[in-house]
Amino acid sequence: MIRNCFRIKKFSVRFSSTISSKPSYYHRVEGESFQYLTIGQLLKQATEKYGDRQAFISCEEKSQISFNEALHKANKLASGLLNLGLEKGDRVAIWSPNFEFWYTSYMAIARAGLICVTLNPAYTIPELNFCLNKVGVKAIISPEVFRKQQHYEMLSTLIPQLKNSKAGKIEGNATNSLQHVITVSDKKLPGAINFLELLNLSSENDLIKVEELQSSISVDDGSMIQFTSGTTGQPKATLLSHFAMVNSSYYSAIRNSLDKIYMKCSSPLPFFHVGGSIVSVLGSLHFGATLVSPSPHFDGEAMLRSIVNEKCNMMIGTPTFFVDLWSKQRALNLKIPEILIACVGGSLLSPQIVKDLETILKVKKISSVYGLTETSSVIMQTLPGDSNQSVEEFVGTVSKNVEAKIIDRDGKTVNFGEPGELCIRTSLNMLCYFNDPEKTKEVMGDDRWLKTGDQFILYENGYGKVVGRIKDMIIRGGENIFPKEIEDYLNTHEDIAETQVIGIPDDRMGEEVGAFIKLKDSSKTLTQNDIKEFCKNNLAHFKVPKFVIIVEDFPKTLSGKIQKFKFLEFYADKLKNLE
Repeated sequence: MIRNCFRIKKFSVRFSSTISSKPSYYHRVEGESFQYLTIGQLLKQATEKYGDRQAFISCEEKSQISFNEALHKANKLASGLLNLGLEKGDRVAIWSPNFEFWYTSYMAIARAGLICVTLNPAYTIPELNFCLNKVGVKAIISPEVFRKQQHYEMLSTLIPQLKNSKAGKIEGNATNSLQHVITVSDKKLPGAINFLELLNLSSENDLIKVEELQSSISVDDGSMIQFTSGTTGQPKATLLSHFAMVNSSYYSAIRNSLDKIYMKCSSPLPFFHVGGSIVSVLGSLHFGATLVSPSPHFDGEAMLRSIVNEKCNMMIGTPTFFVDLWSKQRALNLKIPEILIACVGGSLLSPQIVKDLETILKVKKISSVYGLTETSSVIMQTLPGDSNQSVEEFVGTVSKNVEAKIIDRDGKTVNFGEPGELCIRTSLNMLCYFNDPEKTKEVMGDDRWLKTGDQFILYENGYGKVVGRIKDMIIRGGENIFPKEIEDYLNTHEDIAETQVIGIPDDRMGEEVGAFIKLKDSSKTLTQNDIKEFCKNNLAHFKVPKFVIIVEDFPKTLSGKIQKFKFLEFYADKLKNLE
């Protein structure tokens, strides 16, 4: 039945090998208007259309909620948050991997007119403290513990008076702005508010007030803050609006054909990333797709079993995820249902990955996406009729109502077919970096053109391809890592004189972190284990260098500037010995 109603007309995207004489500016104008909705209104709309259909399934928790239940729970939690004294525009953080309460909290924060701050569950105490202070978080929602990460104990260390406070409000917190700690636990923890108790305290009158509140929340208000690093290495707080998030997810959902057929989508993308919170969560609301969360953190076997057990016909992930999937599939040899679409982002697809998606996982259609946190996720994506082979070279074509241009170092627009920095202007762009006008101005001027930092080639038909990164960003399994943050920390080691960090190509992760270190005393040495111990509790695990190479000097230009692009060439033998 599904095969008959979902026909893909494939064609090859053709490009001229010559450089055009026309400036590389492209604006995709299409007749369909923007969706003028808040996230809370989008959830209400989904409920009215799809009601008792499954909205979200958490495989590890063995739980599921319908669209009706999602709205009801969101309203109850929204009223609970407001009853704590939180007011419109206050920031509420979710510090957790993918659980059902993350989904509910996300919707509740939007329905309450608050701003959701998404935090990486792998953050250490210093990283957490920086983010809380940066945006003035007033309440945080987290599990008591997840695996080795002791969330409640870490918060207790950060806020010593927490355990001596009455549940409801932290008094005298001089460390940061945090007033309320909400924990998901089967225990009553000192100073913390129990999530389930807060969820169940709402009266019918409270729920009516939440519904009445929706008309006063502006579509153009800030709705979410996600942290992204920059060339300075310090995380920047990207403020996204309801409007941008709703429309970015809407356009991506259409290009994934969610408007044509009911999709049951297995997605391991972390909710604290725009891919998880916008493409996966919000994307499923527009056309009543069911979002399936295989496990709190990515687990290849869990994802495979979620596809089989829930009979998913769509999956979303990074190339790294899919490499792990077919490795597990070779071992398990499960009977996988027909996958109509695999939506892939985070890094470019190799021909081998495309082939394995088609042959091992039996994927009919591969959809490539490109976007940034600052553009509310996707602003380029393949069209439903594009051939699977097109994703090996191109990230797709410009999204609806998005302007794109390529500029040189002087800011001049280059011609189609010439490389340069990709710039984007759209209503999907971030509002700003929260309380950071200088950093905002660096990437987005008064004309609203946003510099992506990525080196691109754009063609006359709006298709583009990445040819390099102007920024030094490392993409490890879809995680964006910026070297300067790691370099600055390693340079605090008493034996290290200077550090340069680059991405080392890796078949599975795309890139791994490599640290090239000059020691103060050449007679000493440092190993990868030494560096791992030094980074413990101060850098998230995915930022810790896998490769540590002790060097006497760095490749430089005649003027003394370090040439990072030559590291792999200069130290190829040392890297080979470390593999």
